Amino acid sequence: MSTNDTCEFTPPAPAPSASADGVACELPGAAVETGSEGAGLDRTWASPSQQERFALLRRSRSVAIVGASSNPARASYFVSTYLQSSSPYDVYFVNPMADEILGQPAYASIADLPVVPDIVDVFRKHDDLPGVAQEAVDVGAKALWLQLGSWNEEAAAIAESAGLSVVMDRCIKIEHARFHGGLHLAGFDTGVISSRRQLLSR
Repeated sequence: MSTNDTCEFTPPAPAPSASADGVACELPGAAVETGSEGAGLDRTWASPSQQERFALLRRSRSVAIVGASSNPARASYFVSTYLQSSSPYDVYFVNPMADEILGQPAYASIADLPVVPDIVDVFRKHDDLPGVAQEAVDVGAKALWLQLGSWNEEAAAIAESAGLSVVMDRCIKIEHARFHGGLHLAGFDTGVISSRRQLLSR
């Protein structure tokens, strides 16, 4: 199985009330820790608050996307293009199967990056997540971020025990855009152009 098998998604049909960004960010094939009666029953880890997520995004300067892809049909591609064009972050791509993604070099592992990333944003299948968490710890990253559809409490425990901040089952693109003033709370583009000071600018 390739590195990005869990990243593939089918673009939704346009719908005015639908959260297209949320669908595009989500990892449909990613397993999450759930109980037999429904989603979320076995979730014991407490997610960071909105204020804590905002503070993490504001203080960060670099993001490593693990499981990045040059395929426009992948969720990681959607998020990568947004972060490159609409965020203040230095973005790095990790995929051992690629040499270049979106005009930038792709690296085989987090350890191969030329910098220590502030945030490690992960697009990998469920069983790979603890290993990625350990890689993030080993290089000294400051945060582990698992995309929509990804929830792994073993990975969270590995990261948190080493002092990393952890966010799970949220899209970094949606979170950044929401705090940046470009999204309604439901996750879709407001279409509003504002002169308000951008909260996440450097």
